[in-house]
Amino acid sequence: MARVILFNKPYGVLSQFTDRGNVDSPRATLSDYIDVPGVYAAGRLDRDSEGLLVLTDDGRLQARIAHPKHKLAKTYLVQVEDVPDDGALDALRRGVVLKDGKTRPARVRRIEAPADLWPRDPPVRFRKTVPDSWIELTITEGRNRQVRRMTAAVGHPTLRLIRWRVGDWSLEGLESGQWREVDPGKP
Repeated sequence: MARVILFNKPYGVLSQFTDRGNVDSPRATLSDYIDVPGVYAAGRLDRDSEGLLVLTDDGRLQARIAHPKHKLAKTYLVQVEDVPDDGALDALRRGVVLKDGKTRPARVRRIEAPADLWPRDPPVRFRKTVPDSWIELTITEGRNRQVRRMTAAVGHPTLRLIRWRVGDWSLEGLESGQWREVDPGKP
């Protein structure tokens, strides 16, 4: 049976087990947190993003999670500059044009700042003159830095990005840097 691990990836950690690109000053990797042989990340989560990373030893499951043709929903909690108006949210719902083409329509809504969220290290820079707010954004594709590019395209750059859910799996109950093994079931 396939192994599936849900990991709450901290800010600054690479979504791989080794850091081949920085020999003199190695960066934190999955191997600093997870000592389970034979599992690999199903998809990526940028170094400056946090949250749910699914790891598995099943290549077909890995492809079903990561490949855009499967349209697996991924939900993000996104702290953005300013407060998006209805026009900005509607643009995200319709799909926005990026350099690599138009995105699929997203589900999006304004949310309150998550109450039980772990602190980020380093913290997001606070600016007195620029308010910030939170949105919940669900996409069904996974282009490089897509959420960040989408929010920037509608005038609200991303300040903090947390992947909360992949399919039916979520971060519920996982602190930053923690992982747990789950039943593979359906993603």
